[in-house]
Amino acid sequence: MADIDNLQDGKNFHCDVPHTNPPFALKGSGSLDWGMKNRLARVFDPADGHTLMLAIDHGYFQGPTTGLERIDIVIPPLIPFADALMLTRGALRSSISAEMQKAIVLRSTGGQSILKELSNELVAVDIDDALRLNATALAVQVYIGGVHEHESIRNLSAVTNAGNRYGIPTLAVTGVGKEMARDARYLGLATRICAEMGAHFVKTYYCETGFERVAAGCPVPLVIAGGKKLPELEALQMARRAIEEGAAGVDMGRNIFQCDDPIAMIHAVRSVVHDSQTAQRAHELYLSLKADRRSEVNA
Repeated sequence: MADIDNLQDGKNFHCDVPHTNPPFALKGSGSLDWGMKNRLARVFDPADGHTLMLAIDHGYFQGPTTGLERIDIVIPPLIPFADALMLTRGALRSSISAEMQKAIVLRSTGGQSILKELSNELVAVDIDDALRLNATALAVQVYIGGVHEHESIRNLSAVTNAGNRYGIPTLAVTGVGKEMARDARYLGLATRICAEMGAHFVKTYYCETGFERVAAGCPVPLVIAGGKKLPELEALQMARRAIEEGAAGVDMGRNIFQCDDPIAMIHAVRSVVHDSQTAQRAHELYLSLKADRRSEVNA
């Protein structure tokens, strides 16, 4: 029992200093509850509000993707340099160490393969399993303008509602069909709808014309998709322009794990996202690290 007889009245309450509630600077997130903010602060580095997500969820609709044939071999060396992993529950349970401390953005919708109409998805992971997996955020594919647009928006609503009950944020991923133009008008429409439906951050594509308007018109953070494999310099240029024009980060997969040297490339991408490095300097870093690592292997 505490010794109540020796209580002292000399405590310093700093009565002359008003109480402060530390602000949460991430775009559109200031009114969220503490748990939601805490999880978002694991995805987005509080020092700069940016994130480097590593996307490795491709297998949920296209099977053994080139470069991801063995997640358990390829991905662990890259994890230390990413802020978050975007992946499926199957990959997480089977291939990622439980000692890993990075944020988990868990793919929660699916249901179709590349052999079918991709927009026909369902909610594949319930909130109970997400909690068992200690998910940091839940990812939902949304197909604005797709054949199953309504169903995908319903999926977003269902996952967002479930996540809100437990303080787990939702990432809306804008799926763009082959027949749709990835221009500012379409991307602005898709990202704004996702945010208005309650998504806490949105993943979309970069467009060379008007992306700053897409970012400004979305009231929550935007993360750009890496998309198909590009030459390394082009991928770094895309990331740099996106950050300069309002993106809060990148979610790259193929432009990292399909490189000749994925570790060198993730270092280069990180220098763009978190160190404000130019694309040219980041590319020089990539080439330098790649050469050094080859020298070590050949030594």
